[in-house]
Amino acid sequence: MKLIRFGEAGNEKPGIQKEDGTWLDVSKFGQDYTEQFFENDGLEKLKTWLHTNEASCPVVSKETRLGPPFTRPSKIVCVGLNYAKHAAEGGMAVPSQPVLFFKATSAIVGPNDDVVIPKGSVKTDWEVELAIVIGKKTSYVSEEEAMDYVAGYVLHNDYSEREFQLEREGQWVKGKSCDTYAPLGPFMATKDEIKNPHNLRLWLTLNGKMMQDSNTSDFIFDIPKQISYISQYMTLLPGDVISTGTPFGVGLGLKPPTYLKDGDVVELGIDGLGTSTQTARAYK
Repeated sequence: MKLIRFGEAGNEKPGIQKEDGTWLDVSKFGQDYTEQFFENDGLEKLKTWLHTNEASCPVVSKETRLGPPFTRPSKIVCVGLNYAKHAAEGGMAVPSQPVLFFKATSAIVGPNDDVVIPKGSVKTDWEVELAIVIGKKTSYVSEEEAMDYVAGYVLHNDYSEREFQLEREGQWVKGKSCDTYAPLGPFMATKDEIKNPHNLRLWLTLNGKMMQDSNTSDFIFDIPKQISYISQYMTLLPGDVISTGTPFGVGLGLKPPTYLKDGDVVELGIDGLGTSTQTARAYK
């Protein structure tokens, strides 16, 4: 099943994307894709509901804006430097354990919304990433059981302001949490839709030029390791997002470094998770 949310920002409605690409409005199911939805077995309940109600669900026009495919989660936990070549291009050592940082959930926008270059920013960068959506509350979960807590997967562009992140003392969070810096979607694919999340091509283009082109098989830390590791330090709640890191090809690693400017177009995609497009707009 593929979950979508559609409509004006802040007033999105829940929907699904069918196998043929059609979008359906499932508002009559009576529940948005919230923490409580995931916690209370909402995916299975929705699947059951669709068996008898899908034919009466209104079709949604493809001209309609897509929002993030679930409501604002309690947190976005990001895993940094999880591809060896990306660590090398940034001049950083390959980590011996996952590098964690937070991204503010206020950064979340729809998959095709504009990315706003922040006030005073000159180093806004791109990062295509596979993100995991947690389905059940967990703490101290083992690697062997970790995949039981995955609800699904979603495409994420982990935009980063490199000056804010690396040149201003403090945590990376300052360079990761600017408004519009977390476009998610176009849809969340449930776990059964992605047969092997450790063998997915992910790519990103800037103004039509390929910048990132890699595969999740290059993870330093696999998904069970990431979930288990994070859960040793914090409770993961239903709907929480874990963003699993980006491969080489970010602007920071180019010679000379290249960053977004007003009007640039970024397109990205992951096998089985669709594509998204953002246009960079200068802060006004």
